[in-house]
Amino acid sequence: MKIAYIIFNGINWLDLAGVYEPISILRSAGYRPDLQWDICSWTPEAADEGGLRVQPTLVGSDLGGYDAIIVPGGKGTRALQHDEGFLQWLRTAGPVPLKISVCTGSLLLGAAGFLQDKTATTHFKSYEALAPYCRSVSHERITEDGDCITAGAVTASIDLGLYLCRKWAGDEADVYIRHIMDYRG
Repeated sequence: MKIAYIIFNGINWLDLAGVYEPISILRSAGYRPDLQWDICSWTPEAADEGGLRVQPTLVGSDLGGYDAIIVPGGKGTRALQHDEGFLQWLRTAGPVPLKISVCTGSLLLGAAGFLQDKTATTHFKSYEALAPYCRSVSHERITEDGDCITAGAVTASIDLGLYLCRKWAGDEADVYIRHIMDYRG
């Protein structure tokens, strides 16, 4: 299984780290030894509003060969949902079986056309911004509809990571990873 984590300027790194951590344990604990990932971006580096910078492993590469893409949120999503170059790149993920977002990352999935006729969620302050992109807006922490899974605000990223662990490796993996992370939610 191969995942593309999408990064961009204006990202909220906690959106990425929260989902990444439990998923990375799937591999290190041996539940999904086939698990691989790339950190993908449209630009040569990405920074949050505080200036923390990360270099992606792949820049502008076609996203169509992954099993899942994960798009975090952050203030940068507001501009990127109108950036046609970025959206064209994101649309290369069309054949990907699972398109996943955290927080306002759903605005990017929506702007790329992936949420049309679906129910999705986002940060609670962005429900109105998400509405034009989907059939209906859910107020649940995690919403799965067809090939899209969306999660709410930043703390939902850990819940999403655990949800994906259970989906991809079963209940035993979920219980083990919750224990390792001392997750009591």
